[in-house]
Amino acid sequence: MTKPIQPTQTTAFYVQAILSFAVSLTSVVIALVYLPTAGWIKAFLGLGLLYVVTSTITLCKVVRDRQELAEVSNRVDQARLDKLLAEHDPFKVDA
Repeated sequence: MTKPIQPTQTTAFYVQAILSFAVSLTSVVIALVYLPTAGWIKAFLGLGLLYVVTSTITLCKVVRDRQELAEVSNRVDQARLDKLLAEHDPFKVDA
């Protein structure tokens, strides 16, 4: 059996993702600070921003966990298939 090619992510990809998240979060926080409205409106929008960020992180974790579970299931199924194929002898005659 051939092993499927696993996609790899480089360090540059991770750095880019972290920097992108940090820049976007910082820019929105700065925009909230300099927003010309009352304090309670800024607090409400800040709380909404915090909710969006935490729910996004939770969603990322759930998607990652589901993908890892599917990968483990695929590996178990592949191991069972490999075992069956290794034990199978097409030229064996049952007497």
